[in-house]
Amino acid sequence: MNNNDSLFKKNGVSFLLPFIMITTCFAMWGFANDVTNPMVASFGKIFQISKFESSFVQVAFYLGYFVMAFPAALFIQRYSFKSGVLLGLTLYAVGALAFIPAKMSGMFIAFLPAYFIMTCGLSFLETSCNPYIYSMGSDDTATRRLNFAQAFNPLGAITGAWIALTYVSASLHPADSKTRGNLMNSVPEQFEAIKTHDLDILVQPYLYVGIVVLLLLLIIWRTTMPKAGDTGKSKSLWLAIKQLAHESNYRKGVIAQFFYVGAQTVCWSYIMYYGHHVFHELEGMSEQVAQQITTYYYLSALVLFAIGRFVCTYFMRFIKPGKLLALLALAALMCLAGVIFVDGRIGLWCLVAVSGCMSLMFPTIYGIALRGLKDNVKFGGAGLVMSILGGSVIPPVQAAIIDIHSEVLGLSSINASFIVPVVCFCVVTWYGLSTNEKV
Repeated sequence: MNNNDSLFKKNGVSFLLPFIMITTCFAMWGFANDVTNPMVASFGKIFQISKFESSFVQVAFYLGYFVMAFPAALFIQRYSFKSGVLLGLTLYAVGALAFIPAKMSGMFIAFLPAYFIMTCGLSFLETSCNPYIYSMGSDDTATRRLNFAQAFNPLGAITGAWIALTYVSASLHPADSKTRGNLMNSVPEQFEAIKTHDLDILVQPYLYVGIVVLLLLLIIWRTTMPKAGDTGKSKSLWLAIKQLAHESNYRKGVIAQFFYVGAQTVCWSYIMYYGHHVFHELEGMSEQVAQQITTYYYLSALVLFAIGRFVCTYFMRFIKPGKLLALLALAALMCLAGVIFVDGRIGLWCLVAVSGCMSLMFPTIYGIALRGLKDNVKFGGAGLVMSILGGSVIPPVQAAIIDIHSEVLGLSSINASFIVPVVCFCVVTWYGLSTNEKV
């Protein structure tokens, strides 16, 4: 490494301001993810649909990542990382503002295209921003720099979750699910009035974030950005895929990322269901009080995740990324054993603790998988963004188990359902161990 290089400097030239601009995007898609996760339960309550049906919010949300990743890579190859960021922010804003006509329709299905468009934008952002941050400085500090940038992602996530849980959920009509179900069948006019009131509340965060994203777009458009990673060379998509397919470390990384994102999505989304199980079903609290208390556990999980990002980025100076990844995945498996077998508040705290274990996983898998890809880094990044599809595939599987509403192998369906993230973290452990000697 050049003596003049540092985490935010290459060949003696500082790129701190562009780094801050792009890192702001990390916080913005963190907001989108975690203002949405708690909404899954809200949609189920507002429209009186099953957990499996409401999980289609996540299907639509993460499908956009899968569909748009390679088109995004082709776009930034032809133009630039900055152009990819600008187009991503544009789609993000359009999708967020599309919640207004979706609300006016009064139909659950109308919200799914809005989520899809928004995450097509997030796919452009992640396909652009992750490799852009990775390429800005020295290869020796690339994984640590990416972890540092990703450390700001939970700050946006905490903000999004706080708004969803303390403003949206708390402002919904106090009628519980049973009362709403009765009204839907007996007094549909009153049910529709409650639904309209709740949808007015639900769309507000998306309206405001759409406006903020447009402002960020204008600022980045006017900011001079480095050309790091923009070689100007064009490569066939199929040639890049063929070359990437021969990279064993990369192939395993795509698989690990798929399962990690699936695990993260269910561990965060279904913490609300687990809290409902603990406080409402086991302890006999009202549905509203149970939701209120669970909110604090959810926010605690995100705070722990954010702290873990900074702490793990520090420890990465001394511990190989692959080894640290494997250790934390094993810790997550131990916590999930508590979630499944202990139950009650202890089980809920174990679920919160999983977030601390997950803190470094996404950027570390990403950084390890991109190692040594050279001019394939853009397409490699796109493949890793496509693997976010795990957040679309895994939640319906767990939701289907929860919807059984009876014991599974002697456990309540909500407890038994967490065997799904156990499988996911086993895959992450395998990847960390398989790369430990190589990175």
